[in-house]
This record gives sequence, C-alpha cells and structure tokens, in this order.
Amino acid sequence: PPARAPPPTPGASAPAPRAKRALPRRRAGDRRGSLLDAIDCTVTSAGSRLLAQRLAAPLTEPAQIGRRLDAVNVFVADSAAREDIRAILRGAPDMTRAMARLSVGRGGPRDLAALRDGILAADQALGRLSALDQPPQEIAAAMAALARPARALAEELSRALDEQLPLIKRDGGFVRSGYDSTLDETRNLRDASRLVVASMQARYADQTGVKALKIRHNNVLGYFVEVTAQHGDKLMSAPLNATFIHRQTLAGQVRFTTSELGEIEAKIANAGERALNLELEIFDRLCGQALAIGDDLRAAAHGFAMLDVATALAKLAVDDNYIRPEVDGSLGFAIEGGRHPVVEQALKREGQPFIANSCDLSPTPGHKSGQLWLLTGPNMAGKSTFLRQNALIALLAQIGSFVPATRARIGIVDRLFSRVGAADDLARGRSTFMVEMVETAAILNQAGERALVILDEIGRGTATFDGLSIAWAAIEHLHESNRCRTLFATHYHELTALAAKLPRLFNATVRVKEWHGDVVFLHEVLPGSADRSYGIQVAKLAGLPPAVISRAKSVLAKLEAADRGQNARALVDDLPLFAVPSRAAAEPAMSKEAEELIAAVKALHPDEMTPREAMDALYALKAKLPKG
Repeated sequence: PPARAPPPTPGASAPAPRAKRALPRRRAGDRRGSLLDAIDCTVTSAGSRLLAQRLAAPLTEPAQIGRRLDAVNVFVADSAAREDIRAILRGAPDMTRAMARLSVGRGGPRDLAALRDGILAADQALGRLSALDQPPQEIAAAMAALARPARALAEELSRALDEQLPLIKRDGGFVRSGYDSTLDETRNLRDASRLVVASMQARYADQTGVKALKIRHNNVLGYFVEVTAQHGDKLMSAPLNATFIHRQTLAGQVRFTTSELGEIEAKIANAGERALNLELEIFDRLCGQALAIGDDLRAAAHGFAMLDVATALAKLAVDDNYIRPEVDGSLGFAIEGGRHPVVEQALKREGQPFIANSCDLSPTPGHKSGQLWLLTGPNMAGKSTFLRQNALIALLAQIGSFVPATRARIGIVDRLFSRVGAADDLARGRSTFMVEMVETAAILNQAGERALVILDEIGRGTATFDGLSIAWAAIEHLHESNRCRTLFATHYHELTALAAKLPRLFNATVRVKEWHGDVVFLHEVLPGSADRSYGIQVAKLAGLPPAVISRAKSVLAKLEAADRGQNARALVDDLPLFAVPSRAAAEPAMSKEAEELIAAVKALHPDEMTPREAMDALYALKAKLPKG
C-alpha cells in the first residue's frame, strides 16, 4: 500500500506522507481483491473494523507486535479453543453500534437486547478462555475487558424485554408481561375495552337488523359505526336516529356514532396511550442504566474485536500455511519462501501453485545500512508481484499477523513507500509521468534509514535517456543519502553496471526460458541481471498482429547492434560516484564589475542620505552596470 505525498515546495521541507493512504481497498475503490479481503476471516463487524484499523496503522514497537503475535500463536496451537471462541463470537451482537445509537437517543429495544446478549456472550467467552494455561498479555487484556460489564444489567434486560421486539420504541409491545404491574393493568384495560367494542358491534347489528354493520376506526373520526348506503336511511329514521348520530356520508357507506361509543373510545385511547408511555419510561430507565456503564460495555465490545482478530489471523495462518515472523529493532529484512497473500489465494482458486521467492535486504558485513536490490527481467515475469509481496509481508508482520513465508526476520519499518503502477491526475494538471515524479520526489525527500521502499519502472514515462538518467540518479541517491532498504525494478539493464561501484547494490533477475521462439515465465527470482526484456514476446502473447511483431523484431535487431550495454559500463567509469557539485562550484565566478557594484551598494547609508543624494547614488550605480 502506498504512502505518497504531494511534491515539496522548492526551498521547503517535504511534507509528511499521509499515513492513511494505506487503506485496505483497491485503487478501484472496492474491497474485493484487496489485502483486507484476502486476510479477513473475522466473524463480527467489530472484528473486521479493528482489522482494517490495524492495517491502516501498523505498529512500530517490537514489544507490542510481539504481544499480538503471542495471542495469534495461542489460537494457532489450540484449534479447539479457536473454533469455540469463533462460535461464541458469531452469536455476539455489535455492542459498539448499539451503544452509539443509544448514546445519541436513536436506539431502540433491539439495541438493549444487543447489550444483553453481548454481556451473556462475554460470560461464555470468559468461561472458555479461563481454560487456557497462562494466557498471553493480549488475551488477558481482552478477558479483563469482557469481565467489566455488570451481569446485573443483563439480568434486568432479560426480565424486561419480550421475545419479539419492534424496531422502533414508539411501536410499543417490547416490555415482557409480568415485569411491571402497572403496565400490565393498563394493558388489560386497553385489551378489555377492545373486547367491549366487539360485543357492542354485535348488539348494534341485532338492534338495527343490519347484519353488515361494522364498528371501525381511523385517525380522523376515531371509532364509528359504518353501514352500506342502502341501510343509511334506516339508521337516520326514528326510532334508531335517537341512538345513532349521523357523521359522514360516502359513495357506498354511511357513518354514525353513538354516545356510548364515544365513552368507550375515550377509555381505549387513554389506556393505549398510558400503556405506551409506561413502556417508554421503562425504556428510558433501562437505557440510562446501560449508559451509566457505557465505558465498560465499550471495553467489552473492544475485547470481542481483539479476540475476533486474533482467532481470525490464527485461522488464516493455519489454512494458508503462514508462519510467525521475527520482528526486532534491527535493520534486518530476510524473508525465505515469501508469497504474495492476495495473488496466492487467486491462484489457489484456479488450482495453480504460487512460486515462492526469498529476499534479503539486511545489512551485509562491513555495512550498517540495508541493501538495495535492482531487479531486472521481462514484463509479466513477476517483478511487481515480488516487490509488493515483500512490502505486504512487512505490513502484515507489523500489525501482529503471521506471514506467508517459510521464515521471516524483519527489522522495524517506520515508513513504507511505494511507487508502483501508472496513473494520471489530469484534473489537477498532472500527467502520468508527472504523477510518477511527484511520488518519487516524496520518497527521495522523506525516506529514512528504517524505511522500506519499493519502486517499479522509474523514468519509463519519458524519453529513454531522460528516464535512464533519472533512474540512475535516483538509485545513487537511495544508496548514498536515504540508505534505506529498497527494491528497485527496472527495464533499464544499463543500471545493473552500478553494482560495480555501489557496494550495497545487489542485482537480481526473474528467471525465464525461451522455447521455440516463445517465452516461458518461471517466476523465480535469482541473483544476476537480465540482458533483455522479452517485450516483443509479451506483445505476441497479448495478441498484436503478426506483421507488427515481425517488424518489431527487425527494428530491435538493428537497435541492439549499437550495444548500449557496453556504453553504459564505460559511462559508469567516466562518472564519479554520486558526483554532485557544490553550489559554489556550480555557479560561475563573479565578474570584476559585479564585485565593484556590490562594494558600492554596501558603502551606501540610506538612512543618512537626502533624497537628492539618494537619486545621485542610484544614477552612479546604474553607470557601473555592464553596457548592453
């Protein structure tokens, strides 16, 4: 994941890179195919969020990383505990989200139920974790967090909340019968009144002889008697009009009310409103109890997330054969049998193996700084994959995860810089090459000795010799000034000659094999350098017309006759290593006239001069300027 910054202002210090560039999503914006998607085996939303946060902010303290690795190691070794905890976590609700909604007054009965279930799940998890023999510090911290919420709240919520809960508290009906006697009495009155309405409807139907008579309700009229239009005149005639009072006539119905119905409606409305108000009072009281121990509940939610991440990374390690890395405060960087976590999973789904490769950027004997690997080889051979996999392994190690390798020893990386791929930013007036240079400038201005830098194809977006010159100078700067651990992939084979002059520069290449005019990619990284890029073979694989391929081969044969490699080796001998002239040497010598002019200006005393004297001095200085 890249950590890029805008170009520095001339004369000013370069700005710090934006740390949250290391987001767990692809450049296209979706999560599928990203590192987070490849390693996320969490079973809760809180665990997934915590894993994403750790990816965006890896640790730089070996002791803290070691504590996280210890927690993962426990669940790697104890598969039964891992699966039991994951089963408990699957049933645990998202307490963090529930607390957030309750805190801002937007919570509902289901949020209270989530807190209840979360506390009960915490008790289950504690019971299972207590069987561990001397749990490491990270797991012990999670256990302490899970033990904080009072079980009394869960018991109170279990007594208060019904089995079926509405989404919104205003709907009512979420308090269990028997929890509050006053509420039960009010509900009985409300329900009994409704039975009275049903019996009243039957009595009115017998009284009027209208079997289709109904007592209905709406928010405008309240309760009313409704008959069809053909029976409306009957109810409006004596003697029934003494009982039934006309309210409304519609196309097919006539509506009436009675004094008895009005009295019953008042009782029903008061009972229903009173029951709802009592439930809302109970909800507010329970919500207040939960918010009073909000810190404990949030701590428990974080404890769940910590356990989820630890067990998820342990499952990943077991399923995909990851190993525990050694992380220390050195400048070491030695990875044996490293694999790209995302690409490996994609190949596994297709039934294909991933070719593992090793990388050692550790300081060599006699040198205090890490190595700079110059990687050459054809397109499609795996150079970019190799660069990224080593960066991702370092990132995984520093979030406290096992890594895809057979052995890994990583000295703390304080900054991870990446210059990979091609993209423009035309809306801000930046071409593809300008974006490449902006990102390269950020790396060269900011990378320190503890940084890890991966660069892919620097200088390819401009003219050949311009690009070669930029890449040449960048390698020298990384070697002599930044002195950081670096992987530098390039198609400029001339750069491999620098290994003769730069002691920490190591040439590596990706192995390929030609077979009947085609190229076979073996994806193995070996010491050495490539003498060609096989670009025409790759173009053929891409489907370029045969006429284009034939013409390209003809042109290439003529260009290779110039033997630019020999010229590059001669150039290394001609250019002194890192020959950056000083500013004094770079500027031309000052002329005698300029020296006299400076001396005349220094002799002036403006505060002591009259306006006339100042004008005379100005004309005198002008006269000293060189003619023309």
